[in-house]
Amino acid sequence: MALLQNLPQVPDTLRGRTVGRSFQAVFLLSLVSVLLVGTFGLRLFQLQVVNGDRNRQLADSNRIRLVPKRPARGTIFDRNGKILAGSRLSHTVSIWPIALPRDQWPTVIQRLSTILSIPPDEIQARLEQAGYESIESITIARGISTAQATALAEYTNELPGVRLEAEAVRNYPNGDLAAHVIGYTGELTDEQLTARRDQGYRLGDVIGQMGAESAFESTLHGAWGGQQVEVDSAGRIISILGDKPAIAGQDIQLTLDLELQRAAEAALGTVQGAVVAIDPRNGAVLAMASWPTYDPNIFTTRITEAQWQQLQGANHPFLNRSLQAFPPASTFKIVTTAAALESGKYSPSTVLQTYPYIQVGGIQFGDWNRAGFGPLSFTGAMAMSSDTFFYQVAMRLGGPTLIEMTRRFGFGRKTGIELSTEESAGLVPDDAWKQETLDTPWVIGDSINMSIGQGFLQATPLQVAGMFAVAANNGYRVTPHLLKDNEEHRNWKESLELSSTTMDILHKGLRQVITGGTARSLNVPHLPPFAGKTGTAEAPPGLSHAWFGAYAPLDNPEVVIVAFAEHSGGGGGKVAAPMVMKVLEAYFKADQASSQAAR
Repeated sequence: MALLQNLPQVPDTLRGRTVGRSFQAVFLLSLVSVLLVGTFGLRLFQLQVVNGDRNRQLADSNRIRLVPKRPARGTIFDRNGKILAGSRLSHTVSIWPIALPRDQWPTVIQRLSTILSIPPDEIQARLEQAGYESIESITIARGISTAQATALAEYTNELPGVRLEAEAVRNYPNGDLAAHVIGYTGELTDEQLTARRDQGYRLGDVIGQMGAESAFESTLHGAWGGQQVEVDSAGRIISILGDKPAIAGQDIQLTLDLELQRAAEAALGTVQGAVVAIDPRNGAVLAMASWPTYDPNIFTTRITEAQWQQLQGANHPFLNRSLQAFPPASTFKIVTTAAALESGKYSPSTVLQTYPYIQVGGIQFGDWNRAGFGPLSFTGAMAMSSDTFFYQVAMRLGGPTLIEMTRRFGFGRKTGIELSTEESAGLVPDDAWKQETLDTPWVIGDSINMSIGQGFLQATPLQVAGMFAVAANNGYRVTPHLLKDNEEHRNWKESLELSSTTMDILHKGLRQVITGGTARSLNVPHLPPFAGKTGTAEAPPGLSHAWFGAYAPLDNPEVVIVAFAEHSGGGGGKVAAPMVMKVLEAYFKADQASSQAAR
C-alpha cells in the first residue's frame, strides 16, 4: 500500500483525454465493423436471393449440361414400300449460350463464321434470340462439309461453347423425282416457331415446309428427348445424370407409285405443266408430276437468301401445277353433256346441226375447225369436240343449270387432298360472282363460254382428273388422297346420282374420241381399249393450253390420267395426248409384269 501511495498521481485533465481517445477508437472500430458486415450481408443477399437462380445455374453449368436429342424423322414410302424420303448421317454445329460470358462470344462467333462461311451477324442473332443464359444448344448449321467438320475439330480448344456432332438429316434418294408431292424440310421460321413452341418445337428445329413433309408433319416429326450430363472443366462428359429417349417420328406410306411417277415425269419432260394419275375407284393419287421442279436435297444444308431467290426462278419451280387452276377447255364438255341429259331438256337421241360459228348479241362464237361438222349427236359432238353443238346446248340450259352440275362434279372447291395449303379451289363463276367482281350481270355469252370450259371457269389438273373419274366409275365423285395407311377402311367416293343413260352416253362419246375423233392417233393395238377427251384452251396473251384426259381399261377402269401443258401452243390431241399415252404404256406394262410374276 505504501508503494502504491508513493506513485506519482496523474492529473485529472490528462486522465480525461486518455479516456476520450479510447472511446473514439472503439467507436471507429465498431463503425467499420458494422459497415463491413453490412456490405458482406448485402452482397450475400444479392448473391443468394436476388441472383440466386442465375448463380446456381452458372455453378451447375460448370459441370451439368442439358444435351437435347433430336428425334429421327419418320420415313416416307411409296405404295410398294420404296423409300421416297429417309435420313442420312451428317454433321451439325450448335452453340451452348450459357457456356460463355457474353463478352467472350464475339471472338468465338467470328472464328465460327470464318469456318462455316456464315455471316457473324446471323450467328449473333440466333444467340440473342435464344438468350445468353439458355442452357439448350442452338443449331447453327447442319449438313456441313467434311472440310468444315475437320476445321472445327482442329480448333476445338478455341471454340468453347461450340458443339460438333453427327445427326440424321433428311435425304431424298430419288433427287427431284416427285418433289412436289414429297415436299422438303427446313428450319422453322420465326413465325412457325411462335406458333409451334407449345408443341415442343425448338429454335433451329426442322419442319416440313411443303408437300407430304408438311401435310403429315405431326406424324413424321416425333418428340425431342435429352440427356442431363456432368462434364469436367474441359467440357468432357463425366457421367450421365438422366436420360429421356427421343421418340422417333412414325413412318408413312403414300398411294404414290414411284415407277408410274417416273413415267409421268418422263412424259411431261421439260414442258411446263402437269401430269396426274389417280385410281377412279377410290381417288388414290398414283402419280403427280409438275414441271419445272427442284431437288429437295438442297434444303438439307444451309442456303442463303440470294440462293433462295435464284431457286425461285422466273418459272416458279416450287409451284405444284397439278394443284393450280386454269381453264379446262373442251375436257369440260363431260360436265356440259351430263347437265344437258340430266336436265330433261335433251334426250340421248338429240341431234343438232353444227356451224362455223353461232352469233349471239353481235358476237360470233366460232367452232374450233371454223367450218362446223354438220349434224351431230351427243356422242359425235364429244368425239369431234364440236363447240357450236355445246354452245346451243348451253343457250337452252341456261347458266344456273350448268353451274349447278359443275359444282356437283366438285369444281369450285378444294378436292380434299392432304396438300390443301398448296391447292387452289379453282373458280365456278355465277351471276353473284360476276356482279361483285366485274359489276356486270351474267349473260348468255358467259354460259356459251363456260360450256366448252372457257370464260371465267378455272379448274386444276387434279379436279379435271376427278371429273374423268366420275365418267370412269359410273357417277361417283372421289376424294383424291395421298395417304395409303388404312385406306381400305374409308369411304372415298360419293354418288352424283347420274342416270345410267347419262353414263352410257358419256362412255360412248369418250370412247369415240379415241376410235375416230380428235385423239384417234391413240387408238393403238398394244394398249387395252380406253376412253378420253382432248382440250385446247385459249389463254391470251400467251399461247394456248393443251389438255388430255383418259381412263382405262374401258370395261373396268382402274386408272385415270390427265396431262396439262401450259402455254404449249399446240392442241390437246397433239401435245397432251401423247403424254398420257406414254403413262398408259408404263402402267399396263408394269401391270402385265406384275400379273406374270404372280403366276
